[in-house]
Amino acid sequence: MRVLVVTAVAAEADSVAAGLDRFAGAGVRELTGGYEMTTHAQFTPRPGSVRIPVVEVLAGGAGPVAAAVATATALAASPYDPPYDLVISAGIGGGFAPHAPLGSLVVADTIIAADLGADAPDGFLPVEELGFGRSVHSPPAALTARLSKVLDADPRVRSVLAPVLTVTTATGTAARTAELTARHPRAAAEAMEGFGVAEAAAAHSVPCAEIRAISNTVGPRDRASWRIGEALDALRYAFTLLTPVFEEPS
Repeated sequence: MRVLVVTAVAAEADSVAAGLDRFAGAGVRELTGGYEMTTHAQFTPRPGSVRIPVVEVLAGGAGPVAAAVATATALAASPYDPPYDLVISAGIGGGFAPHAPLGSLVVADTIIAADLGADAPDGFLPVEELGFGRSVHSPPAALTARLSKVLDADPRVRSVLAPVLTVTTATGTAARTAELTARHPRAAAEAMEGFGVAEAAAAHSVPCAEIRAISNTVGPRDRASWRIGEALDALRYAFTLLTPVFEEPS
C-alpha cells in the first residue's frame, strides 16, 4: 500500500515516522512551496504484491487551508501511478468528554467542518444549507472499521470510532463546547486539519482517513491540563500498530 500521512507540525510528523519502525527511511523529498516529505519503505513486497509498501509523511501546517494546500501539493507531485492508495490526516487533538479521554485515540467515521457555514438567529447553518458545497466527508466504512479494529485489539489502547470535527478556531470556552456537542453529539475529537486534507484527497479521488491522539479535553482553555507528550507517544504507538495495515497489498 502507498500511504500519504499529513500532520500539522513537525512534532506530529516525527511521532508518526517513529512509529513506522518496520519501514526503512528512504530519504527526504522537497516539494514546491518549501515542503519536505519523508519517505519510509519496505523494500521487499509481501507475497502476492508487486508493489513496495511506502508511507510518506508530511508536516503541512496548521489549519484546514494549509492542510489542503500541502496535501494537494503532495498528491500532484507524487512519483507514483496511481499516486497513493490512502491519505491520512494525523496528529493530536482535543477530546470531547466522555467519548475520548486524554491519551485515547480517535478514528474518524466522519470528518466534519464544524464552523463552515453561517450564524443565524436560530442557530448555525452548515454550508450545505447555504447551497455552497459540503461540510462532511465520510471515509470508507470498511477502512475505518479496519483501522479501529487493529487499535482496539491492543489492550493498552483506548480507541473510539466517531466523528472528528475540523475547526478554524480551537474551542476554549464552555459555551462553545456546549454548542458543538449539541450540534454533533457523537463527536469525539476536534482538530484543525482533517477536512482540508479530505477535500484535497477527494479532488484526487484518493480515500482519506483521520486519526487523532487526544492531548486535552475540549472545554475552557487550561494549558496546565494538556498532555501533549503523552498524546504524541500515543500517536507513535498507533502507527506502530497500524503498520500491518499499510503492509497489505493494495
